Amino acid sequence: MMGPMLAEAWHGMSANRLRTFLTMLGMVIGVGAVILMLAIGRGAQFQVDQSIASMGSNLFIILSGSSTAGGVRLGGGAAPTLTLGDAQAIAELPSLAAVAPTVPGGAQIVYGQNNWGTQVLGTTPSYLEVRDWHIEAGYPFTDSDVRSATRVALIGQTVAKNLFGEEEPVGKTIRIKQSPYLVIGVLAAKGQSLDGRDQDDTILVPVTTAQRKLFGTQFQGTVRFIMAQATAPEAMAGAERAINQLLRQRHHLQEGTDSDFTVRNLTAVANTAAETARIMSLMLGAIASISLVVGGIGIMNIMLVSVTERTREIGIRMAVGARQRDILLQFLLEAIIISVVGCLVGVILGVGGAVLANKITGTAVVITLSSVVMAFLVAAGVGVFFGFYPANKAARLKPIDALRYQ
Repeated sequence: MMGPMLAEAWHGMSANRLRTFLTMLGMVIGVGAVILMLAIGRGAQFQVDQSIASMGSNLFIILSGSSTAGGVRLGGGAAPTLTLGDAQAIAELPSLAAVAPTVPGGAQIVYGQNNWGTQVLGTTPSYLEVRDWHIEAGYPFTDSDVRSATRVALIGQTVAKNLFGEEEPVGKTIRIKQSPYLVIGVLAAKGQSLDGRDQDDTILVPVTTAQRKLFGTQFQGTVRFIMAQATAPEAMAGAERAINQLLRQRHHLQEGTDSDFTVRNLTAVANTAAETARIMSLMLGAIASISLVVGGIGIMNIMLVSVTERTREIGIRMAVGARQRDILLQFLLEAIIISVVGCLVGVILGVGGAVLANKITGTAVVITLSSVVMAFLVAAGVGVFFGFYPANKAARLKPIDALRYQ
């Protein structure tokens, strides 16, 4: 029974190939657009997630305070209010897992005939733990290097590539501001940060080396900022309060006076960016889904035209014994075939378009089986839903009225 009805449905569509193709085109475009938009949206979300993961987890950054000079108020970090002692005191808080004081600066790095301008960070061995940063080759500097202000350096992947090319960097000597530094390790690749900065374009040296021999400091022992990592996500609120209380006490700040430092929750900023990317992904999918509805409406319109054109045929079928459910099933099968075939072609075009967008523009795309299956099922459901009304209308025609139709 089903075989002949499928053959009849296929014959009915083949009689009007152009109309069938144009009807199917709506589903093709709808499914392809949904898969492509979801792939691009999830690709953007994946990039944000990767940037967040590269930052480290449960992070705070504590900036030194602002200052006022000649009536001009300068921003955070302008006044040297944080010290190595502050970092050591913060590290003793039970809600914190690791703390790394940092002195940043720019410098021109020279090796042989090559040179490269990059960011140099003076910090402690805890920086690698705070940032969840691994060593790809060599070994990290130690607390002993910090105490001795040793001229050793860890270099990022970008620096290694531009200075050494294919040469092995570990054990080589580079010059930073005309002073020799021994490269003892190469940092693993981190990629771009949330603000688009290349995290691998950096060099790490002991914080005391940066203070005494590289950048100097107006006040002995001061640092530009301190990075801290909480023991767990649920400990972050308490850790932030504890940091504020401790630093206000150490800096002898009276109640009611402004803090001479700023504590920023980097995880909260990162989570906001991730939520924004997720919402963008959902919006892209929702916008593309509108085309599925348009395709479904197209199926309904064409099926209504088909019912009108084939009214006498329907009357003849009913006159020779066809039941209402037979007529309903015949026209519903036509809508199902159009929807399913259009969905399959749309899946192929959507996946192919996503891969092509990745190859041409370098945009990250993430194609998941769930998104493909969801787009297919929703599109097929929309097609059947909009095809049911014309099929039901055909099934309810009275044989005598259908035979009289001109």
